[in-house]
Amino acid sequence: MNLNEAKNILLLYRPGTADAEEPQIAEALALAQREPELASWLVDHGSRQEALRARFRQIAVPAGLKEQILSEQPARERLLHRHPRLTLAALAALILLVGLMVFWPPHRPGGDTLETYRNQMIGIAMSGYGMDFLTNSPTEIRAYFAQNQAPADYVWPAALEKAAIVGCAVQGWQKEKVSMVCFRTGRPLPPNQSSDLWLFVVPRASVKDAPEPGQRRFATVHGLITSAWSQGDTVFLLGTKGSESTIQQFL
Repeated sequence: MNLNEAKNILLLYRPGTADAEEPQIAEALALAQREPELASWLVDHGSRQEALRARFRQIAVPAGLKEQILSEQPARERLLHRHPRLTLAALAALILLVGLMVFWPPHRPGGDTLETYRNQMIGIAMSGYGMDFLTNSPTEIRAYFAQNQAPADYVWPAALEKAAIVGCAVQGWQKEKVSMVCFRTGRPLPPNQSSDLWLFVVPRASVKDAPEPGQRRFATVHGLITSAWSQGDTVFLLGTKGSESTIQQFL
């Protein structure tokens, strides 16, 4: 069992239940005890699930809902017997929708803050994303961004030159495109992971409380240490595993 397989299995895991006795889940949990990356992912996943459950618990039950459910029970049973695949597909779609709402909240007033942007971008870095373009050339990466209408006119810190570039991707934020550059720090990587340092570049106007020029804001998000700063009309966000001193060497 590799890390990605374990993550897919642990998506169904409910702490405090008999799930841990299932052979596949037990094997994935045992792997998490040996693999720090999977252990960190499992902690983050558990936190997101608990936050989701807390949101559900805050939803008030409409008056008369129980009576309505009981009155519609015969109709639901007929639908299940006639269209079992449709019912299962609807359930799967609902689960997917809830997951997307947790990781990529819909745009709403006040949702364009640095905190929201940082959480969304680092969530992408930790989610098993795929790179759009594999290259170790900064020039080719800028050309790719320009071709795809993503920020390409930027200057990143000279200290980033000590990290090896492995590729890039274009992500979305509000109505803007985000340039994502993927690096390797040189530290050992877990299997199936190609980068461990990520830089995100977005127009400053899209982040309403962006850092002032010359200011750096550090925060730990999803187990990564991050630093955000502004330069001209651009906001930069850098993230990696470690502490503030770890990321400082790339700034």
